[in-house]
Amino acid sequence: MSNWYMLTLVGADKPGIVANITKTLYEADCNLGEASMNRLGGNFTVMVMINTEHSENAVKEKLALPCKDQELHFHIDKIEGKLHNHHVPDISIIVSGADHAGIVAQVTNALYDAGLDILDLNSDVAGSEDKPIYICQIDGQAQDGIKALEAAIIPLREKGIDISLREIETMVG
Repeated sequence: MSNWYMLTLVGADKPGIVANITKTLYEADCNLGEASMNRLGGNFTVMVMINTEHSENAVKEKLALPCKDQELHFHIDKIEGKLHNHHVPDISIIVSGADHAGIVAQVTNALYDAGLDILDLNSDVAGSEDKPIYICQIDGQAQDGIKALEAAIIPLREKGIDISLREIETMVG
């Protein structure tokens, strides 16, 4: 019986993490599904779907030494595979403004209330330590249309948060 797992790894960013972990998974007879691997600050994060005949404990055993060597913390969850079950974004939103507590919560909640299904969110902090600027890109599906989203961001803009919406044209077929 084939098992699907979500493997999550976190550790200090250094060369070789992706190569070492993917080699370990390959040698452990694990097939990779979808993955997200990113540097966040001085850290590196991996989220990858793996498919294998092995048990969760067997996968943990195979990863224990390479993760220890790379100083990575890891976690495994049993999941359903559901490959090729993609929702296609129809809107891209860019958010920027002075970094402050609550900016993500304010923006995402206002957009959610206006019908946005967030499919992907990436953010960074630019500027300087004295004047940090929060920058975020959100891709999603506008369930209630772009006009509902445009109305929802007006109060946020009045608070000094710069938000731009761009419809994504999707080509099907």
